[in-house]
Amino acid sequence: MIRLALTGSIGMGKSTVADMFERAGVPVFDADAVVRDLRANDPNLIAAIGERFAGTVSDGALDREALARAVLGAPAELHALEALVHPLVHAARTRFILDHRDAPALLFDIPLLFETGGGEVFDKVIVVSAPEEVQRDRVLRRPGMTPDKLEAILARQMPDAEKRRRADLVIDTSGDLSTTESQVREILACLEIPAER
Repeated sequence: MIRLALTGSIGMGKSTVADMFERAGVPVFDADAVVRDLRANDPNLIAAIGERFAGTVSDGALDREALARAVLGAPAELHALEALVHPLVHAARTRFILDHRDAPALLFDIPLLFETGGGEVFDKVIVVSAPEEVQRDRVLRRPGMTPDKLEAILARQMPDAEKRRRADLVIDTSGDLSTTESQVREILACLEIPAER
């Protein structure tokens, strides 16, 4: 089994690329989706977050915006949140690997892979990249996104150039979708991973 990590900064097209791998038959572990599910549905985690971060939980539901305000730009607070969430994500990832133990390859979509020092456990690291102006345009079109919020997010992410330097493989998403999909197919062929048509 080949374990592939997929990473890249906000707005680079990771979700689109992950979908392409999944359509090609590679099971995908989406760390962000797991976190969203845990924050919405795990009562123990929600209670622990509410206890640690006052004003973020009401009637057993997590207020994601309040939590974002509590941790953005506050490294110690973010670290405290990660200490609550990461063990649960790790457990989910272990279950995913066991559930797909017969697959020739697995893809792990991990946005902050390099920032959290997790790249060493994978066979290949794929970085999704696009020019800065493309990235900014994509992100600022998202509902509720502002230039200040984007800058705060980028401040905790490793620069794109450094991610590309550390990557084993880079997918450029600045072109059209068919060009991006061709790059995905080339990676699968290069690594001799059978792809569904």
